[in-house]
Amino acid sequence: MIDKEIAAGISPNYVFVCGLSQGGALTLASVLLYPKTLGGGAVLSGWVPVNSSILDQVSPDAKRTPIFWAHGVGDRTVLFEAGQEGPPFLAKAGMSCEFKAYLGLGHSVNNEELCNLESWIRAHLQSSL
Repeated sequence: MIDKEIAAGISPNYVFVCGLSQGGALTLASVLLYPKTLGGGAVLSGWVPVNSSILDQVSPDAKRTPIFWAHGVGDRTVLFEAGQEGPPFLAKAGMSCEFKAYLGLGHSVNNEELCNLESWIRAHLQSSL
């Protein structure tokens, strides 16, 4: 899907992969294994779906893809603690990750989270111009 967008003329810097829950886990795996730098990846109430052995497969370009990670403290489907494992995992790969916690939020999204995500995407779009 990413290749299809790039083949259509979209710069990889304008490609953002985002997902909620299992989609967040898939986002993380996709960004780690994609060989180019993308605009960013957003993991919402997700988890790390791989072990640290995958870090040897992450290309230097992929390591430059920024990550936004958001998780509700009240999430009982994907525990908040599982989400908290993301930033240290990404730090091992030398990747940047902005983590945001949302008090009272369960396994869902809210307006504050979506506004933060929008601001984060806008900021990364501006930096790639």
